[in-house]
Amino acid sequence: MPYTFHPAVESDIQAITDIYNAAVVAGGATADLTPRTLDQRRAWVESHTPPYGVFVVESEDGSIIGFGALSVFYDRAGYDGVTDLAYYIDPAWQGRGVGTFMLDRLLTEARARHMRKACGIIFADNVGSIALMRRFGFTQFGLMPAAATDSTGTMRDMSYWYLDL
Repeated sequence: MPYTFHPAVESDIQAITDIYNAAVVAGGATADLTPRTLDQRRAWVESHTPPYGVFVVESEDGSIIGFGALSVFYDRAGYDGVTDLAYYIDPAWQGRGVGTFMLDRLLTEARARHMRKACGIIFADNVGSIALMRRFGFTQFGLMPAAATDSTGTMRDMSYWYLDL
């Protein structure tokens, strides 16, 4: 496999910030309306304490080409074991199997960390992420119309997906 996957470290935070901000500016993948600063992304990475985590995918040349996270689903103890997963791929690497590689590794990590459910909350018109959810056997459990805007000012429906681990 031409890609590698590992937990994010300090030296990855600039690439994580750049990839995320590309998604913010393009619209269609996040409800953040403005790019995040390096310090904001650093704080976000640091907030992911075990069993949660942030991970990166590297190309063969060692470049960070995507990142993903296992995050708290809902901050109440009864939801422990349920993770909200998210992933972002460098635009130059989209459509090259990085998302499939990333989601496979995130689910492996979730299982190794004894998660019982994984959830994905995505814009309902995000064709690539919807296809990945279906490919990995996620079930759609909800749709919230006109739930969020993106940086382009487009109002988007949110779709909610889960997978029993």
